[in-house]
Amino acid sequence: MGVLGGGGWPPLQDDRCSQRLAGGSCRCQHQCPPIAGEPSLLDETFPLEPEEAAEQENPACIAPDAPALCTDFNELVLNENSNIVHLEEIQKLAPHFPLRVIGHSWNLIYCTARDGFSLKTMYRSMTDLVSPILLVIRDTDGQIFGAFSSIAIHVSNCFYGNGEMFLFSFTPQLKVFKWTGKNTFFMKGDADSLAIGGGSGKFGLWLDGDLNHGGSHPCETFNNEALSPREEFLIHDLEVWALA
Repeated sequence: MGVLGGGGWPPLQDDRCSQRLAGGSCRCQHQCPPIAGEPSLLDETFPLEPEEAAEQENPACIAPDAPALCTDFNELVLNENSNIVHLEEIQKLAPHFPLRVIGHSWNLIYCTARDGFSLKTMYRSMTDLVSPILLVIRDTDGQIFGAFSSIAIHVSNCFYGNGEMFLFSFTPQLKVFKWTGKNTFFMKGDADSLAIGGGSGKFGLWLDGDLNHGGSHPCETFNNEALSPREEFLIHDLEVWALA
């Protein structure tokens, strides 16, 4: 895929369901919106996947300005060394994870240094995965940033995720951007791109299908700063860790 240009963002594939019936109704489980007058992807809240809808009634998230709970994170276990983050940085991130994953081992399930640069390969690495994941990126300027999700990343016709998701960056100090509650554009991906966070046509974090290029803008979902010094960046390394 070519280099992004002009500040524009390649659109995700059309949301319209292949099971839509005549007249615009839909028989799929995602409750797709009607075609007539259908709004832009980021102009209206789309339904969450069925397993996430119930969680949004009582989202398990820490308020954006609430302090993280303190505990002992000196015994973090990584099954492999990371090419991106060091133990000191991991210890700073750990207090922001849900308490239920504290103390779990970190398993490196995908990394570009070992598995190559491919969004499809990254998706396949999380097939049937039920544990939370941490996506960590280092761009060619050396900036480190990423996202935490309590749900594995996968292809979906609808946005999915919950209020436990957050974006983060080391600038070099750690900054964590948690869910604002303004919308539910947590995460959505297809074979050509992955978007995390959105609103008003901007993505908090965006990756292309080759995992070569990406971008970051302030977005309403997480009220984040741009995670990289460049709003359109080149990926040097990318890792996905399963916390289980």
